[in-house]
Amino acid sequence: MDMGVAKKNKISDIFLSEVKEVISMAMQTTIATLWKKRLNKTQIANMSGHDWKSVNKIVKALEAGQKLPIKKPHPKKLDNKQEQIIQWIEHGLTGLRIFEKLRDEDNVKVGYSTVKYYIAEIKNKKEITIRFHTQPGEEAQVDFGYAGYTLDNNGKRRKTWIFNMRLSYSRLDYYETVYTQKVETFIRCHKNAFEYFGGIPEYIKIDNLKSAILNANFYEPVYQNLYKTFADYCGFKPLPCRVREPQEKGKTESGIKYIKNNFFAGRSFKDKNDLDCRLNKWLEKNCNSRIHGTTRKIPAELFLREEKRELIALPDVPFKLSQVGTRKVYTDCHVYIDYNYYSVPFEYVGNSVDIELTDNLVKIYYQNLLIATHQKIKEKGQFSTVGSHYPKYKRFLSTEYQELYQVKMRTIGNFAEQLFFVIVDKQPRDWNRFVQGIISLQKIYKPDVINLACKRALAFDNYKYSTIKNICKNGLYNLPLDFSWKEDSYAFSKN
Repeated sequence: MDMGVAKKNKISDIFLSEVKEVISMAMQTTIATLWKKRLNKTQIANMSGHDWKSVNKIVKALEAGQKLPIKKPHPKKLDNKQEQIIQWIEHGLTGLRIFEKLRDEDNVKVGYSTVKYYIAEIKNKKEITIRFHTQPGEEAQVDFGYAGYTLDNNGKRRKTWIFNMRLSYSRLDYYETVYTQKVETFIRCHKNAFEYFGGIPEYIKIDNLKSAILNANFYEPVYQNLYKTFADYCGFKPLPCRVREPQEKGKTESGIKYIKNNFFAGRSFKDKNDLDCRLNKWLEKNCNSRIHGTTRKIPAELFLREEKRELIALPDVPFKLSQVGTRKVYTDCHVYIDYNYYSVPFEYVGNSVDIELTDNLVKIYYQNLLIATHQKIKEKGQFSTVGSHYPKYKRFLSTEYQELYQVKMRTIGNFAEQLFFVIVDKQPRDWNRFVQGIISLQKIYKPDVINLACKRALAFDNYKYSTIKNICKNGLYNLPLDFSWKEDSYAFSKN
């Protein structure tokens, strides 16, 4: 037999003996009940899931009027460390790491397999949860719940979600139906809930929704820009739940379940107006006026008596909601927003970026980092371009670009520089092609030759690249000419 399998079987036998002692009373009660109902041993074994031999043993004892001994479960070696082990599990430590801490820090002499199976027993058989208690005004929990399809005001069937914000102390609820879970919707629901409560709690516990959280890291969460701005403006602190820890927002999960079972179940609605009207009435007359199952108090009364005065005051000026979305950065370093184009640093070409629009500004983010800000363009089909958003070799302004080539022509000679100004004047849109051609002649001819060729071209008022090339090729630059070129015609046009 494989050594690993043998070792595993041995460990299983150890734990099986302990489990048998714990469940023996339950086993006897189950088998006795089924036997009294005149089921045979095979039927009892099949129904209870117990071994036929165990069933037979207990039935014989029952027929003989005997009671099988019930042993108390033996304490386990790690029971005195159970609370510490649970803490380590809550903090995400692996079984191996817990074993190392027990061995090295607490000097517990125990094998890794024992620790491993003890942890498994805790996880599988001890569904340990912590009940969180809060002070008045301290916390609210929020979540979305899917409510199925409902009719909008145009008679169209729409996917519908329920937004719930529940004050953790009084259990006062606010509900609202929406068609999206976008961040704008999420924030708008918050604003409506705060107005309903007449104040703002210190903390808002959220379930790592994309509307609020970009990176669900419990120790250092990354918040969605607009939601964080809204939170700072209103004065509350977002508090994300730990991943896979649903009990941390159990109050609002109960709220979602409650409205599904007590409002939506068995009801149909003509349109959105009808739904909202009936929801508001139900919220006042039923939901917040009932005796709550946990607190045994009426949420509305408890809220008015103890919690409302503890809430943060609403801001004097309501938060102005921006429009947000995502865009892809084109190869020309721009994003397209409302029929206009806004530049983004070239490093982000090809990436998707987040945009935030206000009445006057366009803000562009990449992975929560602000990378560009523009004045919002009022017309359509316009560009807002920041020159520094282009790579250095692409972002010459027209004057900078000309100055660069003027210097190159000057290194050839004074006549070449003068010809440069003529070309720019005669060919303002594509002067660079002519100039680049003349500069490239340096690969074949010396600068003095090219400069004299430029002098002859100036004399005949011919600035074409092909003319300069032919003068150099045919040696025409040495021929005498009656040169009456006025040097100040173009030489000082740069001033």
